[in-house]
Amino acid sequence: MSAPPPHLVAEAAREKKLAALASVASALLLVTLKVFLAVVTGSLGILSEALHSSLDLITTVITYLSVRVSDKPADSSHTYGHGKVENFAAFVETGLLLLASLYVIWEAFRRLFFADVHIEPSLVAIGILGLTIVVDVVRARALGRVARKHQSEALEADALHFSTDAWSTAVVMFGIAVVWIGERWGAPWLRYADPIAALAVAGVIIWVASQLGRRTLDALLDAAPAGLQERIAEEVGRLEGVLDVARVRVRRAGNRHFVDVTISVARTDPFERVHAVSDAVEKRVESIVPADVMVHMEPRARAGENLFDMVRAVALRRGLAIHELSAHQLDGRLFLELHLEVDEALSLREAHRRASELEDDLLRDTPGLGGVNIHIEPLGTHIAPAAEMKDLARDVRDYVNALRADYPELLNCHEVRVRRSEGKVIVSCHCGLDGALPITAVHDLTAALEDRVKLRFPQIWSVTIHPEPPEEM
Repeated sequence: MSAPPPHLVAEAAREKKLAALASVASALLLVTLKVFLAVVTGSLGILSEALHSSLDLITTVITYLSVRVSDKPADSSHTYGHGKVENFAAFVETGLLLLASLYVIWEAFRRLFFADVHIEPSLVAIGILGLTIVVDVVRARALGRVARKHQSEALEADALHFSTDAWSTAVVMFGIAVVWIGERWGAPWLRYADPIAALAVAGVIIWVASQLGRRTLDALLDAAPAGLQERIAEEVGRLEGVLDVARVRVRRAGNRHFVDVTISVARTDPFERVHAVSDAVEKRVESIVPADVMVHMEPRARAGENLFDMVRAVALRRGLAIHELSAHQLDGRLFLELHLEVDEALSLREAHRRASELEDDLLRDTPGLGGVNIHIEPLGTHIAPAAEMKDLARDVRDYVNALRADYPELLNCHEVRVRRSEGKVIVSCHCGLDGALPITAVHDLTAALEDRVKLRFPQIWSVTIHPEPPEEM
Protein backbone atom coordinates (compact mmCIF):
# COMPACT_ATOMS: atom_id res chain seq x y z
CA MET A 1 0.00 0.00 0.00
CA SER A 2 1.63 3.26 -1.12
CA ALA A 3 1.50 6.43 0.98
CA PRO A 4 2.15 10.07 0.00
CA PRO A 5 5.70 11.33 0.64
CA PRO A 6 6.10 12.94 4.11
CA HIS A 7 6.90 16.38 2.67
CA LEU A 8 3.65 16.38 0.66
CA VAL A 9 1.66 15.36 3.74
CA ALA A 10 3.24 18.18 5.75
CA GLU A 11 2.60 20.71 2.96
CA ALA A 12 -1.05 19.67 2.71
CA ALA A 13 -1.52 19.98 6.48
CA ARG A 14 0.07 23.43 6.50
CA GLU A 15 -2.12 24.67 3.63
CA LYS A 16 -5.29 23.36 5.29
CA LYS A 17 -4.39 25.03 8.61
CA LEU A 18 -3.70 28.39 6.93
CA ALA A 19 -7.02 28.21 5.07
CA ALA A 20 -8.89 27.40 8.29
CA LEU A 21 -7.11 30.20 10.20
CA ALA A 22 -7.95 32.74 7.48
CA SER A 23 -11.58 31.63 7.75
CA VAL A 24 -11.56 32.36 11.49
CA ALA A 25 -10.34 35.92 10.80
CA SER A 26 -12.95 36.44 8.06
CA ALA A 27 -15.77 35.12 10.25
CA LEU A 28 -14.71 37.42 13.10
CA LEU A 29 -14.82 40.43 10.77
CA LEU A 30 -18.28 39.49 9.48
CA VAL A 31 -19.70 38.99 12.98
CA THR A 32 -18.41 42.38 14.07
CA LEU A 33 -19.97 44.20 11.11
CA LYS A 34 -23.34 42.44 11.33
CA VAL A 35 -23.72 42.81 15.10
CA PHE A 36 -23.00 46.53 14.70
CA LEU A 37 -25.64 46.83 11.97
CA ALA A 38 -28.20 44.78 13.93
CA VAL A 39 -27.83 47.12 16.92
CA VAL A 40 -28.02 50.27 14.79
CA THR A 41 -30.94 49.24 12.55
CA GLY A 42 -32.92 46.83 14.75
CA SER A 43 -33.39 44.60 11.69
CA LEU A 44 -34.31 40.97 12.34
CA GLY A 45 -32.84 40.04 8.98
CA ILE A 46 -29.48 41.53 9.95
CA LEU A 47 -29.78 40.01 13.43
CA SER A 48 -30.37 36.59 11.87
CA GLU A 49 -27.34 37.14 9.69
CA ALA A 50 -25.29 38.20 12.71
CA LEU A 51 -26.38 35.04 14.50
CA HIS A 52 -25.60 32.99 11.40
CA SER A 53 -22.13 34.52 11.18
CA SER A 54 -21.58 34.03 14.92
CA LEU A 55 -22.21 30.35 14.46
CA ASP A 56 -19.93 30.43 11.43
CA LEU A 57 -17.23 31.87 13.68
CA ILE A 58 -17.71 29.00 16.13
CA THR A 59 -17.65 26.44 13.34
CA THR A 60 -14.54 27.92 11.73
CA VAL A 61 -12.76 27.62 15.07
CA ILE A 62 -13.97 24.01 15.30
CA THR A 63 -12.79 23.45 11.72
CA TYR A 64 -9.35 24.86 12.50
CA LEU A 65 -8.98 22.63 15.55
CA SER A 66 -10.30 19.56 13.70
CA VAL A 67 -7.90 20.09 10.80
CA ARG A 68 -4.99 20.24 13.24
CA VAL A 69 -6.07 16.96 14.84
CA SER A 70 -7.23 15.07 11.74
CA ASP A 71 -3.85 15.34 10.01
CA LYS A 72 -2.07 13.56 12.87
CA PRO A 73 -0.72 10.14 11.84
CA ALA A 74 -2.26 6.91 13.11
CA ASP A 75 -1.11 5.74 16.52
CA SER A 76 -1.65 2.76 18.83
CA SER A 77 -4.96 4.18 20.08
CA HIS A 78 -6.26 5.34 16.68
CA THR A 79 -5.02 2.75 14.21
CA TYR A 80 -7.16 4.18 11.39
CA GLY A 81 -5.87 7.72 11.96
CA HIS A 82 -7.79 10.79 13.17
CA GLY A 83 -9.73 11.62 10.01
CA LYS A 84 -13.12 11.10 11.70
CA VAL A 85 -12.48 14.30 13.69
CA GLU A 86 -13.26 16.29 10.54
CA ASN A 87 -16.51 14.41 10.04
CA PHE A 88 -17.51 14.94 13.66
CA ALA A 89 -16.68 18.67 13.46
CA ALA A 90 -18.89 19.01 10.39
CA PHE A 91 -21.68 17.19 12.23
CA VAL A 92 -21.43 19.64 15.15
CA GLU A 93 -21.61 22.52 12.69
CA THR A 94 -24.81 21.05 11.29
CA GLY A 95 -26.45 21.07 14.72
CA LEU A 96 -25.43 24.68 15.35
CA LEU A 97 -26.85 25.78 12.01
CA LEU A 98 -30.18 24.12 12.74
CA LEU A 99 -30.40 25.83 16.17
CA ALA A 100 -29.76 29.19 14.53
CA SER A 101 -32.47 28.63 11.95
CA LEU A 102 -35.04 27.68 14.61
CA TYR A 103 -34.38 30.90 16.51
CA VAL A 104 -34.71 33.02 13.37
CA ILE A 105 -38.00 31.34 12.43
CA TRP A 106 -39.41 31.91 15.91
CA GLU A 107 -38.42 35.59 15.93
CA ALA A 108 -39.73 36.16 12.39
CA PHE A 109 -43.20 34.80 13.21
CA ARG A 110 -43.23 36.85 16.40
CA ARG A 111 -42.57 40.04 14.44
CA LEU A 112 -45.04 39.14 11.69
CA PHE A 113 -48.01 38.35 13.94
CA PHE A 114 -47.45 39.39 17.54
CA ALA A 115 -44.99 42.30 17.89
CA ASP A 116 -44.37 45.57 16.09
CA VAL A 117 -40.61 46.16 15.97
CA HIS A 118 -39.35 49.37 14.41
CA ILE A 119 -36.16 49.17 12.32
CA GLU A 120 -33.88 51.91 11.05
CA PRO A 121 -32.75 51.05 7.48
CA SER A 122 -30.10 53.16 5.78
CA LEU A 123 -27.97 53.23 2.67
CA VAL A 124 -24.88 52.82 4.90
CA ALA A 125 -26.26 49.57 6.28
CA ILE A 126 -27.00 48.36 2.76
CA GLY A 127 -23.46 49.26 1.68
CA ILE A 128 -21.85 47.45 4.63
CA LEU A 129 -23.94 44.36 3.85
CA GLY A 130 -22.63 44.51 0.29
CA LEU A 131 -19.08 44.54 1.67
CA THR A 132 -19.79 41.43 3.74
CA ILE A 133 -21.04 39.67 0.60
CA VAL A 134 -17.69 40.37 -1.09
CA VAL A 135 -15.82 38.90 1.93
CA ASP A 136 -18.10 35.82 1.87
CA VAL A 137 -17.56 35.18 -1.84
CA VAL A 138 -13.76 35.57 -1.69
CA ARG A 139 -13.49 33.31 1.38
CA ALA A 140 -15.84 30.66 -0.05
CA ARG A 141 -13.80 30.39 -3.25
CA ALA A 142 -10.48 30.16 -1.40
CA LEU A 143 -11.82 27.49 0.97
CA GLY A 144 -13.44 25.54 -1.86
CA ARG A 145 -10.14 25.42 -3.75
CA VAL A 146 -8.22 24.04 -0.76
CA ALA A 147 -11.07 21.64 0.15
CA ARG A 148 -11.12 20.16 -3.36
CA LYS A 149 -7.34 19.93 -3.53
CA HIS A 150 -7.02 18.03 -0.23
CA GLN A 151 -10.54 16.49 -0.10
CA SER A 152 -11.22 18.01 3.32
CA GLU A 153 -14.82 17.69 4.46
CA ALA A 154 -14.39 20.22 7.27
CA LEU A 155 -13.03 22.88 4.90
CA GLU A 156 -15.76 22.04 2.40
CA ALA A 157 -18.34 22.65 5.15
CA ASP A 158 -16.74 26.03 5.85
CA ALA A 159 -16.84 26.89 2.14
CA LEU A 160 -20.55 26.04 2.09
CA HIS A 161 -21.15 28.27 5.10
CA PHE A 162 -19.49 31.27 3.50
CA SER A 163 -21.21 30.77 0.14
CA THR A 164 -24.68 30.46 1.69
CA ASP A 165 -23.83 33.40 3.93
CA ALA A 166 -23.34 35.47 0.79
CA TRP A 167 -26.75 34.46 -0.60
CA SER A 168 -28.57 34.95 2.69
CA THR A 169 -26.91 38.34 3.19
CA ALA A 170 -28.10 39.33 -0.27
CA VAL A 171 -31.64 38.37 0.73
CA VAL A 172 -31.39 40.42 3.94
CA MET A 173 -29.96 43.35 2.01
CA PHE A 174 -32.93 43.15 -0.33
CA GLY A 175 -35.31 43.12 2.66
CA ILE A 176 -33.62 46.18 4.22
CA ALA A 177 -33.79 47.98 0.88
CA VAL A 178 -37.52 47.24 0.58
CA VAL A 179 -38.16 48.57 4.12
CA TRP A 180 -36.13 51.69 3.31
CA ILE A 181 -38.15 52.23 0.13
CA GLY A 182 -41.39 51.74 2.10
CA GLU A 183 -40.40 54.48 4.54
CA ARG A 184 -39.55 56.87 1.73
CA TRP A 185 -42.75 56.19 -0.24
CA GLY A 186 -45.12 55.97 2.70
CA ALA A 187 -45.80 52.22 2.49
CA PRO A 188 -45.44 50.99 6.10
CA TRP A 189 -46.65 47.49 5.21
CA LEU A 190 -43.31 46.96 3.44
CA ARG A 191 -41.70 46.60 6.92
CA TYR A 192 -42.78 42.96 6.76
CA ALA A 193 -40.08 42.46 4.11
CA ASP A 194 -37.50 42.27 6.92
CA PRO A 195 -38.95 39.24 8.82
CA ILE A 196 -39.84 37.61 5.50
CA ALA A 197 -36.20 38.01 4.43
CA ALA A 198 -35.20 36.48 7.78
CA LEU A 199 -37.42 33.45 7.03
CA ALA A 200 -35.67 33.13 3.67
CA VAL A 201 -32.32 33.15 5.46
CA ALA A 202 -33.58 30.45 7.83
CA GLY A 203 -34.66 28.37 4.85
CA VAL A 204 -31.19 28.65 3.33
CA ILE A 205 -29.61 27.65 6.65
CA ILE A 206 -31.86 24.59 6.96
CA TRP A 207 -31.08 23.54 3.39
CA VAL A 208 -27.32 23.86 3.93
CA ALA A 209 -27.52 22.04 7.26
CA SER A 210 -29.53 19.15 5.77
CA GLN A 211 -27.04 18.66 2.92
CA LEU A 212 -24.03 18.86 5.20
CA GLY A 213 -25.68 16.74 7.89
CA ARG A 214 -26.53 13.94 5.48
CA ARG A 215 -22.95 13.69 4.22
CA THR A 216 -21.31 13.88 7.63
CA LEU A 217 -23.74 11.36 9.12
CA ASP A 218 -22.96 8.99 6.25
CA ALA A 219 -19.25 9.37 7.00
CA LEU A 220 -19.73 8.78 10.72
CA LEU A 221 -21.86 5.70 10.02
CA ASP A 222 -19.35 4.39 7.43
CA ALA A 223 -21.80 4.68 4.56
CA ALA A 224 -20.09 4.02 1.23
CA PRO A 225 -20.19 6.92 -1.26
CA ALA A 226 -22.79 6.26 -3.94
CA GLY A 227 -21.43 4.24 -6.85
CA LEU A 228 -17.91 3.90 -5.46
CA GLN A 229 -18.20 0.21 -4.55
CA GLU A 230 -19.53 -0.66 -7.99
CA ARG A 231 -16.79 1.32 -9.73
CA ILE A 232 -14.03 -0.31 -7.66
CA ALA A 233 -15.47 -3.79 -8.28
CA GLU A 234 -15.67 -3.14 -12.02
CA GLU A 235 -12.13 -1.75 -12.30
CA VAL A 236 -10.57 -4.48 -10.13
CA GLY A 237 -12.45 -7.21 -12.02
CA ARG A 238 -10.70 -6.15 -15.24
CA LEU A 239 -7.21 -6.79 -13.86
CA GLU A 240 -5.23 -9.75 -15.13
CA GLY A 241 -5.15 -12.57 -12.60
CA VAL A 242 -8.42 -11.59 -10.88
CA LEU A 243 -11.03 -14.28 -11.51
CA ASP A 244 -13.83 -12.58 -9.59
CA VAL A 245 -14.50 -9.75 -7.14
CA ALA A 246 -16.44 -11.29 -4.27
CA ARG A 247 -16.85 -8.23 -2.05
CA VAL A 248 -15.90 -4.57 -1.77
CA ARG A 249 -16.30 -2.63 1.48
CA VAL A 250 -15.62 1.10 1.80
CA ARG A 251 -15.50 3.39 4.81
CA ARG A 252 -14.41 7.01 5.00
CA ALA A 253 -12.51 9.00 7.63
CA GLY A 254 -11.81 12.64 6.76
CA ASN A 255 -10.27 12.81 3.32
CA ARG A 256 -9.17 9.16 3.31
CA HIS A 257 -11.06 6.01 2.45
CA PHE A 258 -10.43 2.51 3.78
CA VAL A 259 -11.22 -0.14 1.18
CA ASP A 260 -11.43 -3.90 1.77
CA VAL A 261 -11.49 -5.98 -1.42
CA THR A 262 -12.03 -9.74 -1.57
CA ILE A 263 -10.98 -11.31 -4.86
CA SER A 264 -10.70 -14.81 -6.27
CA VAL A 265 -7.41 -15.95 -7.81
CA ALA A 266 -6.41 -19.17 -9.53
CA ARG A 267 -5.56 -21.79 -6.95
CA THR A 268 -2.55 -22.92 -8.97
CA ASP A 269 -0.93 -19.47 -9.05
CA PRO A 270 2.33 -19.30 -7.05
CA PHE A 271 2.57 -16.97 -4.07
CA GLU A 272 4.70 -14.40 -5.93
CA ARG A 273 2.09 -14.20 -8.68
CA VAL A 274 -0.74 -13.79 -6.18
CA HIS A 275 1.19 -11.05 -4.37
CA ALA A 276 1.72 -9.22 -7.67
CA VAL A 277 -2.04 -9.38 -8.32
CA SER A 278 -2.65 -7.95 -4.84
CA ASP A 279 -0.27 -5.04 -5.56
CA ALA A 280 -2.06 -4.36 -8.84
CA VAL A 281 -5.42 -4.26 -7.05
CA GLU A 282 -4.09 -1.78 -4.47
CA LYS A 283 -2.71 0.53 -7.17
CA ARG A 284 -5.94 0.41 -9.19
CA VAL A 285 -8.08 1.30 -6.15
CA GLU A 286 -5.71 4.13 -5.17
CA SER A 287 -6.03 5.53 -8.71
CA ILE A 288 -9.80 5.80 -8.16
CA VAL A 289 -9.88 7.26 -4.62
CA PRO A 290 -7.24 8.13 -1.97
CA ALA A 291 -7.40 5.00 0.15
CA ASP A 292 -5.75 2.51 2.45
CA VAL A 293 -6.45 -0.78 0.69
CA MET A 294 -6.66 -4.27 2.19
CA VAL A 295 -6.87 -7.15 -0.29
CA HIS A 296 -8.09 -10.59 0.74
CA MET A 297 -7.51 -13.38 -1.79
CA GLU A 298 -9.45 -16.63 -2.05
CA PRO A 299 -8.09 -19.49 -4.21
CA ARG A 300 -10.49 -21.17 -6.58
CA ALA A 301 -10.47 -23.26 -9.75
CA ARG A 302 -10.41 -21.42 -13.04
CA ALA A 303 -13.38 -21.90 -15.32
CA GLY A 304 -12.68 -25.04 -17.36
CA GLU A 305 -9.71 -26.04 -15.20
CA ASN A 306 -7.96 -29.04 -16.76
CA LEU A 307 -6.95 -32.26 -15.02
CA PHE A 308 -3.29 -31.33 -14.66
CA ASP A 309 -4.02 -27.97 -13.02
CA MET A 310 -6.40 -29.74 -10.66
CA VAL A 311 -3.69 -32.23 -9.66
CA ARG A 312 -1.19 -29.41 -9.09
CA ALA A 313 -3.74 -27.57 -6.98
CA VAL A 314 -4.26 -30.64 -4.79
CA ALA A 315 -0.50 -30.94 -4.30
CA LEU A 316 -0.15 -27.22 -3.52
CA ARG A 317 -2.88 -27.53 -0.91
CA ARG A 318 -0.59 -29.90 0.99
CA GLY A 319 2.51 -27.82 0.26
CA LEU A 320 4.04 -30.52 -1.95
CA ALA A 321 6.16 -30.08 -5.07
CA ILE A 322 5.47 -32.36 -8.04
CA HIS A 323 6.71 -32.69 -11.62
CA GLU A 324 6.78 -35.19 -14.49
CA LEU A 325 3.00 -35.32 -14.36
CA SER A 326 1.33 -37.55 -16.98
CA ALA A 327 -2.10 -39.12 -17.48
CA HIS A 328 -3.21 -42.22 -19.39
CA GLN A 329 -6.61 -43.58 -20.39
CA LEU A 330 -6.85 -47.38 -20.10
CA ASP A 331 -10.04 -49.43 -20.51
CA GLY A 332 -12.18 -46.39 -19.77
CA ARG A 333 -10.29 -45.53 -16.59
CA LEU A 334 -7.85 -42.71 -15.90
CA PHE A 335 -4.39 -43.33 -14.44
CA LEU A 336 -1.95 -40.70 -13.19
CA GLU A 337 1.82 -40.81 -12.82
CA LEU A 338 3.89 -38.10 -11.16
CA HIS A 339 7.13 -37.41 -9.32
CA LEU A 340 6.86 -36.14 -5.75
CA GLU A 341 9.73 -34.15 -4.21
CA VAL A 342 10.20 -34.54 -0.45
CA ASP A 343 12.75 -33.39 2.10
CA GLU A 344 15.87 -35.46 1.62
CA ALA A 345 16.14 -35.91 5.39
CA LEU A 346 12.87 -37.88 5.55
CA SER A 347 12.80 -41.62 6.01
CA LEU A 348 11.00 -43.83 3.51
CA ARG A 349 8.15 -44.33 5.98
CA GLU A 350 7.58 -40.59 6.38
CA ALA A 351 7.92 -39.88 2.66
CA HIS A 352 5.56 -42.71 1.78
CA ARG A 353 2.97 -41.36 4.21
CA ARG A 354 2.98 -38.02 2.39
CA ALA A 355 2.69 -39.73 -0.96
CA SER A 356 -0.24 -41.82 0.31
CA GLU A 357 -2.03 -38.71 1.63
CA LEU A 358 -1.62 -37.04 -1.76
CA GLU A 359 -2.88 -40.17 -3.51
CA ASP A 360 -5.97 -40.29 -1.27
CA ASP A 361 -6.73 -36.62 -2.03
CA LEU A 362 -6.42 -37.20 -5.76
CA LEU A 363 -8.67 -40.27 -5.71
CA ARG A 364 -11.28 -38.35 -3.70
CA ASP A 365 -11.23 -35.16 -5.79
CA THR A 366 -10.95 -36.69 -9.28
CA PRO A 367 -14.04 -38.57 -10.50
CA GLY A 368 -13.21 -41.63 -12.61
CA LEU A 369 -9.61 -41.82 -11.47
CA GLY A 370 -8.53 -45.47 -11.47
CA GLY A 371 -5.12 -45.20 -9.87
CA VAL A 372 -2.12 -43.04 -9.05
CA ASN A 373 1.54 -44.02 -9.24
CA ILE A 374 3.85 -41.65 -7.36
CA HIS A 375 7.64 -41.69 -7.74
CA ILE A 376 9.34 -40.26 -4.65
CA GLU A 377 12.58 -38.34 -4.97
CA PRO A 378 14.52 -35.92 -2.74
CA LEU A 379 13.80 -32.21 -2.91
CA GLY A 380 16.98 -30.41 -3.90
CA THR A 381 18.35 -28.54 -0.90
CA HIS A 382 21.99 -29.64 -0.84
CA ILE A 383 24.74 -27.78 -2.74
CA ALA A 384 27.43 -30.32 -3.56
CA PRO A 385 31.05 -29.57 -4.56
CA ALA A 386 31.91 -30.42 -8.18
CA ALA A 387 34.92 -30.77 -10.45
CA GLU A 388 34.78 -29.83 -14.11
CA MET A 389 35.63 -32.44 -16.77
CA LYS A 390 36.57 -30.40 -19.86
CA ASP A 391 37.79 -33.28 -22.03
CA LEU A 392 34.56 -35.22 -21.58
CA ALA A 393 32.59 -32.04 -22.25
CA ARG A 394 34.31 -31.63 -25.60
CA ASP A 395 33.63 -35.28 -26.50
CA VAL A 396 29.93 -34.94 -25.62
CA ARG A 397 29.63 -31.76 -27.73
CA ASP A 398 31.24 -33.39 -30.77
CA TYR A 399 29.08 -36.50 -30.39
CA VAL A 400 25.79 -34.61 -30.16
CA ASN A 401 26.67 -32.40 -33.14
CA ALA A 402 27.40 -35.57 -35.09
CA LEU A 403 23.81 -36.69 -34.46
CA ARG A 404 22.39 -33.93 -36.70
CA ALA A 405 22.22 -36.42 -39.54
CA ASP A 406 19.80 -38.54 -37.47
CA TYR A 407 17.84 -35.55 -36.13
CA PRO A 408 17.31 -32.83 -38.79
CA GLU A 409 15.61 -30.54 -36.27
CA LEU A 410 18.87 -30.34 -34.30
CA LEU A 411 20.88 -27.28 -35.34
CA ASN A 412 23.86 -27.53 -32.99
CA CYS A 413 25.04 -28.36 -29.47
CA HIS A 414 26.97 -25.78 -27.45
CA GLU A 415 27.74 -24.60 -23.91
CA VAL A 416 28.43 -28.17 -22.78
CA ARG A 417 29.46 -28.56 -19.15
CA VAL A 418 30.42 -31.85 -17.49
CA ARG A 419 30.93 -32.02 -13.73
CA ARG A 420 31.76 -34.80 -11.29
CA SER A 421 29.92 -34.35 -8.02
CA GLU A 422 29.75 -36.85 -5.15
CA GLY A 423 30.76 -39.72 -7.45
CA LYS A 424 28.29 -38.86 -10.22
CA VAL A 425 28.99 -37.40 -13.65
CA ILE A 426 26.44 -34.74 -14.62
CA VAL A 427 26.11 -33.16 -18.07
CA SER A 428 24.29 -29.97 -19.05
CA CYS A 429 24.23 -28.33 -22.47
CA HIS A 430 22.29 -26.06 -24.83
CA CYS A 431 20.85 -27.36 -28.09
CA GLY A 432 19.60 -25.14 -30.87
CA LEU A 433 16.39 -26.55 -32.38
CA ASP A 434 13.89 -25.53 -35.03
CA GLY A 435 11.89 -22.72 -33.39
CA ALA A 436 8.63 -23.83 -35.04
CA LEU A 437 8.60 -27.22 -33.29
CA PRO A 438 5.76 -27.80 -30.80
CA ILE A 439 6.98 -28.14 -27.25
CA THR A 440 5.84 -31.78 -27.08
CA ALA A 441 8.10 -32.63 -30.02
CA VAL A 442 10.93 -30.68 -28.39
CA HIS A 443 10.52 -32.71 -25.20
CA ASP A 444 10.61 -36.01 -27.10
CA LEU A 445 13.67 -34.94 -29.09
CA THR A 446 15.68 -33.81 -26.05
CA ALA A 447 14.77 -37.02 -24.21
CA ALA A 448 16.04 -39.05 -27.18
CA LEU A 449 19.28 -37.07 -27.29
CA GLU A 450 19.79 -37.55 -23.56
CA ASP A 451 19.32 -41.30 -23.94
CA ARG A 452 21.83 -41.44 -26.82
CA VAL A 453 24.45 -39.53 -24.80
CA LYS A 454 24.08 -41.83 -21.77
CA LEU A 455 24.26 -44.87 -24.04
CA ARG A 456 27.44 -43.60 -25.68
CA PHE A 457 29.05 -42.53 -22.37
CA PRO A 458 27.94 -45.04 -19.67
CA GLN A 459 29.82 -43.15 -16.95
CA ILE A 460 27.36 -40.26 -17.24
CA TRP A 461 24.68 -40.25 -14.51
CA SER A 462 22.35 -37.59 -15.92
CA VAL A 463 21.99 -35.26 -18.90
CA THR A 464 20.04 -32.01 -18.93
CA ILE A 465 19.45 -30.28 -22.27
CA HIS A 466 18.25 -26.69 -22.55
CA PRO A 467 16.47 -26.25 -25.92
CA GLU A 468 16.43 -22.83 -27.63
CA PRO A 469 15.40 -21.41 -31.02
CA PRO A 470 18.18 -20.26 -33.42
CA GLU A 471 17.58 -16.53 -32.79
CA GLU A 472 18.32 -17.00 -29.07
CA MET A 473 21.57 -18.94 -29.49
